[in-house]
Amino acid sequence: MTPQALFEGIVKGGAAQQRRAMAKAITLLESTRTDHRAQGDELLTSLLPHTGGSLRLGISGVPGVGKSTFIEALGLYLIGQGHRVAVLAIDPSSTVSGGSILGDKTRMEHLSVNERAYIRPSPSSGTLGGVAEKTREAMLVCEAAGYDVVIVETVGVGQSETAVSGMTDMFVLLQLPNAGDDLQAIKKGVMELADLVVINKADIDPDAATRARAQITSSLRLLGLHGNPDHMHHDAKVWHPTVIQISALLGQGVDSFWAEVSRFRELQTANGRLAARRQQQARAWMWERIDAGLKQRFREHPSVRASLDDTTRRVLDGTLPASTAARQLLALFD
Repeated sequence: MTPQALFEGIVKGGAAQQRRAMAKAITLLESTRTDHRAQGDELLTSLLPHTGGSLRLGISGVPGVGKSTFIEALGLYLIGQGHRVAVLAIDPSSTVSGGSILGDKTRMEHLSVNERAYIRPSPSSGTLGGVAEKTREAMLVCEAAGYDVVIVETVGVGQSETAVSGMTDMFVLLQLPNAGDDLQAIKKGVMELADLVVINKADIDPDAATRARAQITSSLRLLGLHGNPDHMHHDAKVWHPTVIQISALLGQGVDSFWAEVSRFRELQTANGRLAARRQQQARAWMWERIDAGLKQRFREHPSVRASLDDTTRRVLDGTLPASTAARQLLALFD
């Protein structure tokens, strides 16, 4: 399909036509072919005026915390409230074979068959930070199609999973009731970036969930005082990260979670921080793509390609320092 046909299908098509167009558009945007990238740029530019109207929600947490169960419970709740929900689920790619299972859609068996939901699993393909390379582009496609809540579910690899906070309006961290001690609760990384911490599976051990809530609440206050300036507790006009307990499996606390999200959106919209956050993310996205493009052009440069194998061999043989090799190749690129 041409970019114009994809645009028509996404923005103006019926339900079945729109879903097909969205799937084809995201596949086009994920392609590494030069001609496909040019078509993808054309499509995104035409879609851009129709984007920006959704709430972008990033959800992270360790494997086994119940991200998929929580997202399904949340999605079904939101659809019941009249929303349309898109889920971009990122699956880890094998460092051996490069493949991914892409099983999140299977886990969300009820949400995946709902006509008001759209679920797109994508492989991480080695991209760090728990997201896929084209997650931002896929998000814009979903917004242009009229989905007013877009959820990004990260790989779930641990404390380095911070990239999703740089592309969403609100970053939600799921924790287990027995996730660790006081020291674990104040570790830097995702914790100090979290806008909302959700203790899932609180029904398994209510006492442990209550202790975890107290520990994390205390740690967020400490991190606000000495870490993220946006989370300072002395300013009543900005959002302060909070901690809630839920049981996604039993459907308990999902309404309370959405109430907190709605409060966050109202407050951050009123003080202008939501708009400023999106502007910062757009600038960071531009520079990220510049970095990726420069690396690709470097590899394709004729002089670099002619010398790369020999230079690499000398580095592997130990006859040329890696730092010297890098400077020599960069000089060829100049």
